[in-house]
Amino acid sequence: MSDSIKIILDGKTCECPIITGVEGYKAVDISKLLAATSHITFDNGFANTGACVSKITFVDGGNGILRYRGYPIQELAQHVTFTETAYLLLEGELPTARQLQTFDRSVTKHLALPGGVLKSLESYPKQGHPMGALAAMICSLAGHYPESLNPDPSADEIREIIFQMLAKTNTLAACSYRHFSGKEFISPRKDLDYESNFLHMMFSTAKKDYHPDETVVSAIRTLLVLHADHEQNCSTSTVRLAGSSKANLFASISAGVCALWGPLHGGANQEVMEMLEVIHADGGDVQKFVNRAKGKGSSDKVRLMGFGHRVYKNYDPRAKIIKRRCMDILKKLGVHDPLLEVALKLEDAALKDPYFIERKLYPNVDFYSGLIYKAIGLPTVMFPVMFALGRMPGWLAHWKEMKLDPSTRIGRPRQVYAGSAERRFVPMNQR
Repeated sequence: MSDSIKIILDGKTCECPIITGVEGYKAVDISKLLAATSHITFDNGFANTGACVSKITFVDGGNGILRYRGYPIQELAQHVTFTETAYLLLEGELPTARQLQTFDRSVTKHLALPGGVLKSLESYPKQGHPMGALAAMICSLAGHYPESLNPDPSADEIREIIFQMLAKTNTLAACSYRHFSGKEFISPRKDLDYESNFLHMMFSTAKKDYHPDETVVSAIRTLLVLHADHEQNCSTSTVRLAGSSKANLFASISAGVCALWGPLHGGANQEVMEMLEVIHADGGDVQKFVNRAKGKGSSDKVRLMGFGHRVYKNYDPRAKIIKRRCMDILKKLGVHDPLLEVALKLEDAALKDPYFIERKLYPNVDFYSGLIYKAIGLPTVMFPVMFALGRMPGWLAHWKEMKLDPSTRIGRPRQVYAGSAERRFVPMNQR
């Protein structure tokens, strides 16, 4: 089999090499196509375009496979902590006990926020969204750590700023919740692990520390691990694109938060909860909603949130894990949530309907995650922030990989121009 293909356009030939990935997936390298033939490729939404070579995460959407550095997500979600997952994504291997201890200490020492950031957060409009505050506060960190502006940081500098970002996102996420809830900020503790520290800063008071049930800690841990990375999605690609200009890490991550905010990405879990609430308020008539979702061209048509995925054409492996954890935590906490019943009925109806079967619309990672957050006590507007907190190790790993790759070039997509052809300028007095 040839390891290249030839593209002939207008008598001009470009020989494009074939790149083969570890799992056997192949890509045609068309990087010289424009120079050789004066043509570009067109791929709306980059659905079939690879922008980088990465060693971090593998996704096989057709078979419902997700692996971090080769490890199946099912095993990681069951056996590792969030910081172990972060270490794996960043360093390429699971840590030893000593390596994890050192890593955790390096994160913990950076948990405190600069006073100026807290003052800025206090001034953020309370009618705003926590994702806006998170993006703004992350970007502002560049002002407090001017050393982060070095466009060509050393490996040690990269490692240090990654620790800062991983730690401060934890504190910023909790402080965002406190700000929008009208509560005073709670300082982090050095004796707690990452997940427990987050819950402490969320729910403790000045007079009483919050001691979370292990079930709650375990549920948060599972959700964060499942969200830690997902290959070249919209927000990760945004972090890489921003970083390719040598923008500092804080600016690059802030850009990723903004991309994640959208309802078709990290905001989808919030949209799912709002959808379930609408169905419940309408008497729980799931079939009525399903019929509206199928109403092509109808003015009454609605979008079925939490179903389908750009990559997965099978059941999202993360959704299966989250569904089990959701049932488990609601049972152990003694929470009876009518929205769970709506969700189960909606999933059952959709999975039996030929319309959704033909389109391979299965529940995705967002479908059940909101019910867990709701059971823990988080308001709906905080759900995208939780997604950002979980996705942070993936963003950091991709930024690091990009920074250390000598072949990195500034991202600059092409376009097919469809506007007016060249026109003659007409002075104002002649128009």
